[in-house]
Amino acid sequence: MKKTIRKAVFPVGGLGTRFLPATKAMPKEMLPVVDKPLIEYAVEEAKAAGIEEFIFVTGRGKSAIEDHFDHSWELETALAKKGKTEELEASRASLLRPGQVAYTRQQDPLGLGHAVWCARRITGDEPFAVLLADDLVMADEPCLSQMIEVYNETGGNIVAVMDVPRSQTDRYGILDVVSEEGRLAKARGLVEKPKPDEAPSTLSIIGRYILQPEVMQELGRQQTGAGGEIQLTDAMARTIDRVPFHGLRFAGTRFDCGSKEGFLEAQIAFALQREDLGGAMAEILSRYCVDARVAAS
Repeated sequence: MKKTIRKAVFPVGGLGTRFLPATKAMPKEMLPVVDKPLIEYAVEEAKAAGIEEFIFVTGRGKSAIEDHFDHSWELETALAKKGKTEELEASRASLLRPGQVAYTRQQDPLGLGHAVWCARRITGDEPFAVLLADDLVMADEPCLSQMIEVYNETGGNIVAVMDVPRSQTDRYGILDVVSEEGRLAKARGLVEKPKPDEAPSTLSIIGRYILQPEVMQELGRQQTGAGGEIQLTDAMARTIDRVPFHGLRFAGTRFDCGSKEGFLEAQIAFALQREDLGGAMAEILSRYCVDARVAAS
């Protein structure tokens, strides 16, 4: 019998060097898309998928994340006194219930696999989800919810995947696909950041995973891979002979908010879908597009 996915791991220990100087004193996961930090979007997605326990793998300088998911009594008191009900509700929207959240430190930056392994005592012998806040997904049905629906049918390890240009395979973990059925691809292996001419496919993993405890056991071997880091994809690959492995072409749009271009695109896309901002954003874009065409002519 398949165990329910109750726990989610959020690796948030990275330095965010691509966004310096903004991330010199602020965690990159706290960078806002419109008016909400990236990490809150990821937590909301997990909540919507039925996750009950939220595990943050942090590092030095990440206390702002802990504070964000807690009460801010001074702020809440000030807002209440001024009768700012809407703002008060917004400040409380990110709260996680007592006992529902845990924090553990990744003391050395040894890769994504190492970050996930740091949560091993909390995940225990259960399957669990992993969400990377850098990968922001806009979807009618949350990406993780789509994955859990598939997991309830297939079991095993599930990753969210998307097709990328072959020239970009060296940026991602790539699936070695044995068969496909609709949006679901069964894999016999995966390769971390292969060269374009060596990639087994163009089906790349994005930052959403459902993993069995066998993966955590493999991570415990502390074997290094690409870049001298402990790679999550390597540990997953070593379980394929024991654990079914599938990639789901999720319905939705993924924004790579680990890059400045993707982060800016996400700002535009999420603002355009807002009732209170969509019209203003469309007008701004129209104005700048006209200016750009004039400058290019």
